[in-house]
Amino acid sequence: MLTTLKTVYTDTRASDLAWALGREPLPALAVLDLELSGAKLQLRLLGASHQVLLEEEKGSCSETVACMPGSSTPLPLGVAKRLGEWEYEFAARVETLSGGSFAGRAQELLALVADHPHGLAGTFPGSPYAFTAMLAQRGEGQVRWRTWHAYPQEGQLVVTRTRVGVRMTAPVAL
Repeated sequence: MLTTLKTVYTDTRASDLAWALGREPLPALAVLDLELSGAKLQLRLLGASHQVLLEEEKGSCSETVACMPGSSTPLPLGVAKRLGEWEYEFAARVETLSGGSFAGRAQELLALVADHPHGLAGTFPGSPYAFTAMLAQRGEGQVRWRTWHAYPQEGQLVVTRTRVGVRMTAPVAL
């Protein structure tokens, strides 16, 4: 699903993003509710980026990646945590692209997410390439999502990848 977010465009930077686990739901500009093999997942586009709410029989999880005033937790490159019976893994990277490359990558990502049944993307007023996009999937007892946060004024794309699910054990060598 692709939507134009109804908000005032704020010229933020990739370096303004922060990460948090366990936050209460924040006001959302667009929401996509998904049911993925028993897991309830809510993808939420915020005025300042994204939030994902996951509920399943074994527990719940809330991930927020956004420009959060007063936050002391900057966007980490990686996080691995135990959440009850689940393992939570998060990874982030920042891609810096030239103007033409940025526009092409933005179009490619928006096209990928716009028509995907488990995708949500929102463009911000002021630039067709200022967007946040999210894509979710489930498999092998895990829920996974990827996000893209575009900052065209800097030519930067923040890419995140999250996995939440039962502990995956390595096969035992005989």
